[in-house]
Amino acid sequence: MVGFGGLLRRRRLAAGLTQVDLAARAGVGVRTVRDLERGRSSRPQRTTVELLAGAIGLVGRDRADFFAAARGPVLPPGAGAPDGGAIATSVPDPVASDGWPSLTRGLPAPGHLIGRDGDVTEVADLVVGGHASVVSLVGLAGAGKTRLALAVAQRIADQHPGPTAGIVVAELSTVGDVLTAVAAVFGAGRAAELATRLADAPALLLVDAVERAPEAVAEALHQLAAAMPRLRVLATGRHPIGLAGERVWPVTPLEVPPADVEPQLEVVAGYPAAALFLARLRQVRRDPLDPAEVSALVRLVRRLGGLPLALELAAARGRVLDLNEILDRYGDRMLDLAAPSTTRQAVAVTLRDAVAASYRLLAPDERSALRRLSVFRNRWSVELAEGMLSGGPDPAGPFDSDPVPLLDRLMALGLLNARGTGPFRFRLLDVVRDFAAERAAAKGELTAVRRRHAVIFAGLAARIAPELTGADLTAAVGRLDEVSSDLGAALAHSATDDPHTALCLASSLPRWWRFRGRDVTGRQWLRRLLDDPRTADADPAVRAWAQVGVAQLAVEHGAGPQELPAARSALAEFQRLGDVTGELATHAVLGVLWSAAGGYAEAQRHGEAMLELAGRENRVRDMMVAQHNLTWHEMRRGELRAARRRLAAVDRLAAQCGEERLRALVRANLAELVRLDGRYGDAVIRGRRVLGALTELGDPGHRRGLLGTIGLALAQDGRLTEAAEVLAELRAQAGSGGAGPDGADDAVCAAVEATIALRRGEREVAAEWFAVAAEAHRGGHDPRDVVEALVGLVASTEDPTLRRSALDRLAAVCQQGAITLLPRERALIGSADLGVPTQRRRSGGVDSRR
Repeated sequence: MVGFGGLLRRRRLAAGLTQVDLAARAGVGVRTVRDLERGRSSRPQRTTVELLAGAIGLVGRDRADFFAAARGPVLPPGAGAPDGGAIATSVPDPVASDGWPSLTRGLPAPGHLIGRDGDVTEVADLVVGGHASVVSLVGLAGAGKTRLALAVAQRIADQHPGPTAGIVVAELSTVGDVLTAVAAVFGAGRAAELATRLADAPALLLVDAVERAPEAVAEALHQLAAAMPRLRVLATGRHPIGLAGERVWPVTPLEVPPADVEPQLEVVAGYPAAALFLARLRQVRRDPLDPAEVSALVRLVRRLGGLPLALELAAARGRVLDLNEILDRYGDRMLDLAAPSTTRQAVAVTLRDAVAASYRLLAPDERSALRRLSVFRNRWSVELAEGMLSGGPDPAGPFDSDPVPLLDRLMALGLLNARGTGPFRFRLLDVVRDFAAERAAAKGELTAVRRRHAVIFAGLAARIAPELTGADLTAAVGRLDEVSSDLGAALAHSATDDPHTALCLASSLPRWWRFRGRDVTGRQWLRRLLDDPRTADADPAVRAWAQVGVAQLAVEHGAGPQELPAARSALAEFQRLGDVTGELATHAVLGVLWSAAGGYAEAQRHGEAMLELAGRENRVRDMMVAQHNLTWHEMRRGELRAARRRLAAVDRLAAQCGEERLRALVRANLAELVRLDGRYGDAVIRGRRVLGALTELGDPGHRRGLLGTIGLALAQDGRLTEAAEVLAELRAQAGSGGAGPDGADDAVCAAVEATIALRRGEREVAAEWFAVAAEAHRGGHDPRDVVEALVGLVASTEDPTLRRSALDRLAAVCQQGAITLLPRERALIGSADLGVPTQRRRSGGVDSRR
């Protein structure tokens, strides 16, 4: 008699396929095909056989013979099983279990179940409380449905007044097979006797692996329910049974640690997915986890999505590899993870096989939808799913119906999970997403799906972009943060395949990039897309907004003057289009660009033009921004009282309009103004009062600038211990150890360090740090910062050559910026004549960025 391996080879050759062809068509590994044909398995997994039969094109009798050869000899119902539903002592091994069990009796012990205590309690309450006559545990293969069911049955067995028993459904079982097995496990001769035998107390029946014969199980349970109304059924399967009154309980993967979890083993091990992985790892490895492996553990269990089978398969590799090696080897091909061969199962069972089993349960349109959804990189909303499904050149056509039933179906099958209550709460398991993306690539759909994905996220970013100013900024930034990985993927794919969409997407993101400190990366994207000849005919308004964005981002890293031509071009385009919003934004950016380039008259002209246009159009917020920006010019000219009055007016107007972020920025600049005016204690009080507001608003850049103001004021006030504490916080945020005055620290840290040293009388150290600060501030937006550092250098150095050089440079900066020295600054440099005017009271340092 020809074995399954020989039959498979014969059928493959008859279809004209190589092993590689068959593996690709079936969606299984080449190694799986090779091992099967070599006879290393007498009973391959049912899913694998289904995939192979479909790939070869077997139907009718040929398909039945193929399945029969794969199944091999089958034990008769109940053979070798204990009587009366007694609890067996063996523990099923989901990694190496036989894929073709017969109908059997008895309930094995579940073993130690990790991370399911809440599920066990709630499901047991459902069953015992009589809330549903049938409770179905449904999920992806390897989610732990059987173990959970066994744990629930064991929990109930001690409290349940009636008998508890279970069966495992076999492939191709009939209604009679199921009824006979149920009668056997409850000690009845035939099914007709069950009603009499179980009349005294309610009974619990566990039915495992319903998907192997779903129609037979559904009919058998329907008949049992009619004969025994008090019978309670706990079923497991890859999909619901479909009975009236059935309660479906999705078995979701275990909770994984967040990406930013503290990389300490005792912290990470508290998450169920990591705990299960570590428990299985201890079975194959004696050595404790090295601290260097903890980060890899977090990334690994997150990549595996908390799926118990995947965790166990990966942990089994720990016998040979450490966790970093497992991640490096399998991180990009988790679907290839397979169970080690055993005497019971010689062929590897891969995660791909497990996912394919659930994928094949879907209707063709549902499979098409899943392939489209696989393009999402992280969590997504119903709205985004609807956008992905409602269009695109998919051969099956758009999924025009309401997506909610589809999402419900995917959740019921364990392919999709939902966490939290916000809109972005849906996520495919990584292994499901990888499998569906493979199928999309095999069908030639991937490029079209990615293009649709980019269009969807370009639309989302365009809707959120107007909210990236004003009171809604923090919430808008948070929404973009939630989809940041999808934004990056959409931009990367569309930049190559659809640059017009890429430009639309990128032109909506500059404020978000700037807020999150990604100004260099964002500018590179915008410059690349603007310079791409394929975008020359893009929507003029889109190109203009991209030019404004590239200028805004260039300012953040001192390259603003380089983008003056782009900003001028954008202003001309907005004026031609009559786009007031764009014109106002460009005036604000040009004011900053000209200040950075030393064109202070031009910068003030743009500020005044913005104020005039905003007033004419009754744009209150833009009027406030313009007033805020013009304050800097008043301080540059030494008009201290006028600057303070203007800031106070903006503060009052912002409070009336609910512009909390703008109000916080105004108050931060008032704190800096007070510090420069020499009232250091008042500056510290004002700064600390507004620091909390900037923290709540989630504005790390401006918060850091204010922290620098507080640190300098403390040092200038002689409160050196407090100043050192602020300096440590600044350095921790910057990620710099600040080993010495070698330029490694940023400008604000160097300025605080220098001021502390000067107050301690360490003049030589102070001079070195002031030199670092002056150099770091060069080319920045506010020359006042350079002036303050140079004044400190002149005051602290004892080197006459260095002092003369610093004085010359100070004179040049003051003349170029029309900057007036403060009285305390004039006192510090002594009698040196710089040839620049002085004022009795003076201030500066306002950040005029919009």
